Parts: sequence; C-alpha cells; structure tokens
Amino acid sequence: MLRRAFLKIGLMAGAIQQALFAAPAIAQERVLDGHAPLPLYEGRAPDALGERPEDMPQLIPYLVEGATARPAIVVLPGGGYGMLASDHEGHQIARWLNEHGISAFICLYRHHGAGYRHPVPWHDAQRAIRTVRAWAKDWGVDEHRVGILGFSAGGHLASHVTTCFDAGDPSSPDEVARFSSRPDVSILCYPVIAWGESFTHQGSQQNLLGLEASPQILEELSTQRRVTAETPPTFLWHTQEDQAVPPENSLVFYRAMLAHGVPGELHIFERGAHGLGLAQGQGAAAAWPDLCIAWLKTREFLR
Repeated sequence: MLRRAFLKIGLMAGAIQQALFAAPAIAQERVLDGHAPLPLYEGRAPDALGERPEDMPQLIPYLVEGATARPAIVVLPGGGYGMLASDHEGHQIARWLNEHGISAFICLYRHHGAGYRHPVPWHDAQRAIRTVRAWAKDWGVDEHRVGILGFSAGGHLASHVTTCFDAGDPSSPDEVARFSSRPDVSILCYPVIAWGESFTHQGSQQNLLGLEASPQILEELSTQRRVTAETPPTFLWHTQEDQAVPPENSLVFYRAMLAHGVPGELHIFERGAHGLGLAQGQGAAAAWPDLCIAWLKTREFLR
C-alpha cells in the first residue's frame, strides 16, 4: 500500500543518504533522503490517459532531519505547461531550501506535453500539499508550515493552489484527501498569472486551456482575480527585462494582495531574462534567494 511505501522510504532514508549522497551537515541537521520519486496517488492516477511514466505524477523528497519538525515547501518547476524544467527550477531549488533547514518536495505534475490540460495540473499540485501534510509526522515535517514555490508556468500553478484551496474532506476513505490543500506561504518566481491579456504568456495559456478557451475560463484562471483575504502570505519576484513573462504578471497579483490585505513582498529587478532559477551570477537578481529566506523568517515560517 502507498502508506507503507512512504514509510519504508522514510525509514530507509538515512541509510540511503549515508551510503550514496554524503551531503554536508547543516548545523545539527542532515539531509536524509535518496530523492527517490514517490507516486502521488495509489494505483492509477485520476484522469490518467494510460500507464506511461508521464501518466504518473510524482513527488521527489529532499528531507531534512532535525530535533524538531521542519518546515516544508512543495516545488513546482516551470516549463510552459508543456514540460518541466526540473533541474534549475527543481533539484537546485530543493538543495537550496535544504541548506536553510527546509524540507523540499519537487512535484512532477502532469502537463500538456503528456496530453494533460486543466484541471489536472492543479489537482496534482493540491495533492502534493495534502500528501506532505498527511505524512508530516513520518517525514519530520511541521504540518502547519507547509508552503508552495513555483517558477513561470509552475508559478501560475502555485498561484492557483494559493488562491483556490479547500480544507480537505474529513469523511474521505482516502487519508490524503482529508488534509487541507491551503499552503501556509507561497513563493511565486517570475510567475505566469493572467490569461487573455497583452502580457499573457500565450504558450502557457494554450497548453493549459487550448486554443479556444472561453472568456469565462480565462477570467476564472487568471489568479489575481481569485485573491481574497484568506490568500496565504506571498513573496513574488520578477525582472523588468523578462520578455517571455512580463513583470505585469507579478504586479497584478501583488495589487490584488494589497486590495485584500494579504501580507507579502514583491521584488522586481532591472536586469535578467526569463527562467533564471536561483539567478546565481545574474547581478542584482541573485539577491532573491536571501530576500526570500529573510521574508520566511519574518513570517515565522522559518525559525
């Protein structure tokens, strides 16, 4: 069963790490896991088109062991809803979070490159949040400090989860489905936000919604329109030079946050193309990881 598989991974993680990965110590903490992908669903995934590997959404854990339960962040790589940039917007990000004592979970969600459109990616990302909470005790995670982080189209997906969530179904026979899908914090990195606008990333829109998306669905999935006072605190960053996903995307989301009193920060750096990831060696934009960690501390997400 899925629960036993997860627990086996958790129990074996220390031995796997010691034998294979030799990650440097983080104060008194150790990165535990061997980063083996775990299935998001037991058996066939809902709405699966077949039984190919790409029909099976996965979660890749980067766990940190400590004396107390750790905060955790689900990472959603970008890729225009047609692929996943899972290295510089996935594994590199997970390792950076580990360096700061945050357990990370890369979500390999389904996308149009494998034949999937809305709402499948959203359901996979929600499932990732619920899964981390469901196995929080087994993985040494604080279920009240579970965030989400996304890049580009993954940023749109993260913003969708951030603005459209539920408390879970306590009567569900699926234990994971009983947990909330609301992130405690959200980090949106050069995100796609709005559809049907002059600054929309057309490739992402077409991959997610098709060529004939109705005005109603375009409005519904423009996530700045879904911000409410219940939206989790959110950190955004972008570059002024981003030609693929213009910074207006972050601006409209942040304006909605201001209108509804949602705590957060927005950083727009002058220089830098789209898709920078950690932005190492990219001028002022390279400051965003430190700014983000400082913000997580002000939110007491990271202590």
